[in-house]
Amino acid sequence: MPAPSRPAADARPPIAALRDVRLADGPRPLFEGVDLAVEPRVRACLVGRNGAGKSTLMRLIMGQVEPDAGERFLQPGLNVAYVPQEPLIEGPTLRDHVTSGGAPGWRADSWLATFRLDPDKPAAGLSGGEMRRAALARAFASEPDLILLDEPTNHLDILAIETLEAELKAYRGAALIVSHDRTFLERVTTRCFWLSNRKVRRLDQGFADFDAWASAIEAEEAEALRRLNKAIERETATFYSSITARRTRNEGRARSLEALRRERAERMRDQTGQLQLGVDSGATSGRLVAELKGVAKAWGDKPVLRGFSTRVLRGDRLAVVGPNGAGKTTLVKLLLGEATPDAGEVRLGVGLEVAYLDQARDDLKAELTLWEALVPGGGDQLLVRGQPKHVAAYAKDFLFREAQLRQPVASLSGGERNRLLLARALAKPANLLVLDEPTNDLDMDTLELLEDMLDAYEGTLILVSHDRDFIDRLATSTIALDGRGRAVETPGGWSDFVRQNPGFLSPVEAAALKPAPRAAAPPRRPRPQAQLQRRPPPGGAGGPRGAPPRRDRRPGEDARGPRPLRPRPPGLRAGHGRPGQGARGPPRRRGGLARAGSPPRGAGGLGLGLRAALRRRRPPPRG
Repeated sequence: MPAPSRPAADARPPIAALRDVRLADGPRPLFEGVDLAVEPRVRACLVGRNGAGKSTLMRLIMGQVEPDAGERFLQPGLNVAYVPQEPLIEGPTLRDHVTSGGAPGWRADSWLATFRLDPDKPAAGLSGGEMRRAALARAFASEPDLILLDEPTNHLDILAIETLEAELKAYRGAALIVSHDRTFLERVTTRCFWLSNRKVRRLDQGFADFDAWASAIEAEEAEALRRLNKAIERETATFYSSITARRTRNEGRARSLEALRRERAERMRDQTGQLQLGVDSGATSGRLVAELKGVAKAWGDKPVLRGFSTRVLRGDRLAVVGPNGAGKTTLVKLLLGEATPDAGEVRLGVGLEVAYLDQARDDLKAELTLWEALVPGGGDQLLVRGQPKHVAAYAKDFLFREAQLRQPVASLSGGERNRLLLARALAKPANLLVLDEPTNDLDMDTLELLEDMLDAYEGTLILVSHDRDFIDRLATSTIALDGRGRAVETPGGWSDFVRQNPGFLSPVEAAALKPAPRAAAPPRRPRPQAQLQRRPPPGGAGGPRGAPPRRDRRPGEDARGPRPLRPRPPGLRAGHGRPGQGARGPPRRRGGLARAGSPPRGAGGLGLGLRAALRRRRPPPRG
């Protein structure tokens, strides 16, 4: 039996919710009766196939899309931040971009430093990873009560992903995340929403428990469909063989049979096809694929490699990892002979047939239709691993509907565009497959099929990826670059590299994982100190002899003496902020992020125990 999808009740009221939402994409229904609720401090993931409507659901919450029916609720005064799949960076500099979200300059600089970005860097000409980090800095700097992240790990290096993990764990608001990175979701989520069959199911556990829960639900649905087919077979046999049915035309039985057939058609419509991935390793290449001997390469004053040597043999599965800008793509181009080293020797093997999947998607023009992208030379057929195949049939293997063939590439989701790139790259035979960030935007099912295909691939694989689980499953060797000219090769995947080279990335980790000290808030004006006035000595003017000396009252005092200090809520301490950091600036808004030093809730902002203590200390009224 599957785990219960939701508890009996949740004591906390939601800060954002959708109720019975319905939406259609032209003639195709996208949502039918979707219910979703996010409570304070919940970190939830939204899981579903490419094209199921995950990004549209987030835009519904943001109010950027209006539903055809249903209700949308946001708590009054709720501050929501949204990082889309393809963020736009506006303003002359990164500081201007972050402050455009309402954050003061000092806070913008602090969050940009956390994500290893220079606030004065021009916003034009940024890489994909820099754009993603700038968008994340803008979202966090606005101190939202709810943050929506659509594929936040795309184009980020592994160290930046770990920084994001640390920030989300320390974050006190709610989060709704769409991501394909299993390790990332397992580390940060506490709830799962599954968008399937135009509805949303809920699991009140982290993503680590999602697979078992979803598999149990799919098994139940498959069994229900099997029972329905049996019922239709029995009803059909009875209808056509019964003497009564032939003689009197039992209309009630006919209506019952038609209702069963409609129910089966509805269930079958919800079932999506299976992605047909395949690759032909082509003719066998030579035993040596590529060899580097003492290779050095630099871009201007920045070194990429210093005296690096490696050898790639036929059948190897090589993963290349490192921070953004460290030179991973440059190393791949050196291995392919597309770049010339500054020093050293590069030797390539013979008989290489290369298929290259580029993360930049430069060859995929937005104005092209899907048909034109698959057959750029025209016609209705293409060669698929040496055999002619109709373009509609080949597109169906990658889960594209026939109606989509005439749509522009710009209308496709991020995952659909990545599937289109895979379709183009895998059509021709290749004994050397180079995949640069192949997992971006892919759903979990497609990712698993891609892993199975690559696992059975007989050629040589060079893989550039930030997905730690994906690397661990496929790589037989990992080359890591630290961005300072050093490179090291380790047998195995990412986990093996981290275990065998614990100090290699320590200089980068210190900058990437250690929380950057938050810039202090602008200094406040000094509060004027109370001026004490001299009083006559005891017995002098102003009091009887032997009485204690008098003094003027200081601010915060009344006739009964100093006011008691307001108690600090449990768990907060003086100068409370992020671990290892100082003050983060002005007090935060009440909502998703707690206000440091704020009193516990109660009438007038004071705790009930404190009010009782004040009443006990109040002197009796004078007669």
